[in-house]
Amino acid sequence: MIDIHCHILPNVDDGAADMEASLQMARQAVSQGIEVIIATPHHANGSYLNEKQAIIERVDELNERLSLEQIPLVIYPGQETRVHGEMVEALSRGEMLPLNYSSYVFVELPSNHVPRYTNKLVFDLQVNGYTPIIVHPERNKEIIDNPDLLYQLVKSGALTQVTAASVIGKFGKKIEKLTNQLIEANLTHFLASDAHNTTTRAFCLDAAYQYVEKNYGMDMVYYFDDNSRILVAGETVVGDVPEPVKRKKFLGLF
Repeated sequence: MIDIHCHILPNVDDGAADMEASLQMARQAVSQGIEVIIATPHHANGSYLNEKQAIIERVDELNERLSLEQIPLVIYPGQETRVHGEMVEALSRGEMLPLNYSSYVFVELPSNHVPRYTNKLVFDLQVNGYTPIIVHPERNKEIIDNPDLLYQLVKSGALTQVTAASVIGKFGKKIEKLTNQLIEANLTHFLASDAHNTTTRAFCLDAAYQYVEKNYGMDMVYYFDDNSRILVAGETVVGDVPEPVKRKKFLGLF
């Protein structure tokens, strides 16, 4: 498996606290069948600044240590950047880092709303040769209340990534329900761990894939897995035609 979203780099954000914690996460990842991780530390979210060159250096250090410890895992560089209006300029200045030097860029929305300029940003990124990936949209309060906001973004060319823990209900039933609705409506393209540690925010990727296989079949497992491999290779991910999330109608007794 490939995990395209993980906070495994030591002492850069709210993920692994130090190198030993990174190694513990690496061992857990390998035990779940993960062979490749894109390290995506938080950037420009009001708490952490992790610019491109610093991330590349930290990834090199971690890969050297993994080799020394004989842990069969490869780390590629990436970044989880909080949405802001100057992302195109930040990319051109070399502050932002696409995933594994590809054209794919993580875009993290605030937890409670979708900024009104997000649609324009999605357009601007694409015009400049980048493909935006909205990370964990199922945990955004405004999208939970109005999934059509995400439908419009995907229809405009954005891709999305849902979190393994959301799939299996670790963020609550409401988020689990929306995550399944996004899968059913072709509104998500990647499944990743967003792991921060080995306990409270662990990988859960194997369990999530088992859930997907049980509820959606192997074709959906292959879809998510293939998309991650396509991304790492820098090739083009093509999603199925998105649909609006279907609202369930509840019939009462009269």
